[in-house]
Amino acid sequence: MLERYFGLAAAGTNVRTEVVAGLTTFLTMAYIIVVNPSILEIAGMDRNSVFVATCLAAAFSTAIMGLYANYPIALAPGMGLNAFFAFGLVKGMGMSWETALGAVFCSSILTVALSVSPARAWIFDGIPRALKYGIAGGIGLFLAIIGLKNAGIVVAHPATLITLGDMHQPAAILACLGFIAMVALEARKVPGAIVIAILGTTAVGVILGLTPFHGIVSAPPSMAPTFLKLDIWGALQIGVISTVLVLMFVDLFDTAGTLVGVTQRAGLMTKDGKLPRLRQALVADSSASLVGSLLGTSNTTSYIESAAGVEAGGRTGLVALVVAGLFLLSIVFAPLANSVPGFATAPALVLVACYMAKGLVDLDWTDITEYGPGMVAAIAMPFTFSIAHGIALGFISYAAVKTLAGRAGEVSGAVWTIAILFVLKFAFL
Repeated sequence: MLERYFGLAAAGTNVRTEVVAGLTTFLTMAYIIVVNPSILEIAGMDRNSVFVATCLAAAFSTAIMGLYANYPIALAPGMGLNAFFAFGLVKGMGMSWETALGAVFCSSILTVALSVSPARAWIFDGIPRALKYGIAGGIGLFLAIIGLKNAGIVVAHPATLITLGDMHQPAAILACLGFIAMVALEARKVPGAIVIAILGTTAVGVILGLTPFHGIVSAPPSMAPTFLKLDIWGALQIGVISTVLVLMFVDLFDTAGTLVGVTQRAGLMTKDGKLPRLRQALVADSSASLVGSLLGTSNTTSYIESAAGVEAGGRTGLVALVVAGLFLLSIVFAPLANSVPGFATAPALVLVACYMAKGLVDLDWTDITEYGPGMVAAIAMPFTFSIAHGIALGFISYAAVKTLAGRAGEVSGAVWTIAILFVLKFAFL
């Protein structure tokens, strides 16, 4: 049955290889079931409920990707998107988390509509590489400053805005050691390096009495505090519309980058650079955030960590199905997730930031009209503490610089449209 449905032989794989690949992918991204609740808790959401929502959203969306699109790609609440939800929308804009969930829902509706029409391809193809790389790198830098803040390594300062924290504090020291351990394990290609380092740092914290230990397994916690608590009407207010568009754009960049990167490694891309079953993959991805917002979590998106499973030989949707099953089983580990302190998850944020910032090297450093706007987007995100502002300033500066340099013809219709919308947002909202 599995052979017929997934076409294992035609893809050059077998059940055993797909199962091993699924386990490998899960281990590389399992940190999200700990990190996501710790971030959304800052927004005022119930940590236990978000934990279950994270596991279920990841399981459902990954299963759909495997069964409908037959791709070895796993999905879960996105890093960067969850930080934007907590620090940008709730803390930064003063939005309630219920309204923020409503914004996720509305952005997902738009993304689903775009996925079944040519508009999504028009938007993505029209956005220059400079902005794609700059935005990805900027989200990484945004995650880094959040991780350093959570560890107490970076603190506020009245004169310099930020400065080095008290490095004598055990939490800061353990966060630094945790990061070193993660990088070392990653360098040695140890599966689940991030999870191992998080659990190891937590264990040291428990032994030193810095954090309580709540156990390992239990019955799944109640989802009542966040389930169906989204405020859609609040998200439709005029001041939130730009937020909905930003969520849609960031999810778009995340998905496109992951699909291209993973399918290329898996040899699934055609010779002319096309992706088979692209529409199914886009629909599966965009519907994931829709379900996640109903369950009570931020945008769900495709994970580049899926490439680890591809490297292990995974080629079909059976890999995704295995990952989905493992996420579903994870809901009994709520006590263990609750035992993980902020200083243990902070290194994971910084390491993911390093992965995302790698894209900056692909900017065209010979053309200032390309790398200038790209770096504006990247730098503005951590310094304004807003992914939305970074995206806005990146698009506006790209259109303005190209025009003033006498190269307005290089600015696509999509960039002009988005840039003008952001100018109107800054001017009138």
